[in-house]
Amino acid sequence: MDDKIERSPAKKVRISDILNGKYFYGSKEEMKPGYVTTPYGEKVSRVNLVGTVIEKFVSDDGNYSSVTIDDGTDAIRIKSFEELPFERIQLGDLVRAIGRLREYNGELYVSYEIMEKVKDSNFELLSKMEILNSLIKQKKIIDDIKVLSNQMDEIELQNYARDTYAMDSETLSVILENKKREVDYKPAILDVIASLDEG
Repeated sequence: MDDKIERSPAKKVRISDILNGKYFYGSKEEMKPGYVTTPYGEKVSRVNLVGTVIEKFVSDDGNYSSVTIDDGTDAIRIKSFEELPFERIQLGDLVRAIGRLREYNGELYVSYEIMEKVKDSNFELLSKMEILNSLIKQKKIIDDIKVLSNQMDEIELQNYARDTYAMDSETLSVILENKKREVDYKPAILDVIASLDEG
């Protein structure tokens, strides 16, 4: 039997989906990494992000540094405890960052593995298109679950999600928590339109 540990893939995701997801701590004993379950039901432990550098910090002793990147949906910090890994990175650079998601003192961040400048801006567009393509598929599943959550009891819904989408109860609970947070703005918008309508 092969005891080789497989490294989880670095997923292309939007920063906002990571930050709006729920972080679950891993276990060193079980060799299970921490991960985020996004509002779209995707489990992510390693990320492959493309964004613009909006902040850079290096400690006085040079043993800790961080870079904050923004992908247009939100911003997240990439931290490193190595010596000067971001030396060639400047504010305003478009970069690709790969790393493992971590949480400390309520802050979700990326633990640095790789960061490189992106020279071709089409790379950013390609990355966004790949993410959106994946989200379209995920959204259909989430919409189905949300509709059925009003028609089934909890056990039926768990069985349906497991049998139809191979979704565990932990992922289902994150999706249902996000459903509760959603606000339907349509009635408020219609009220504003009606109040501004002079005939």
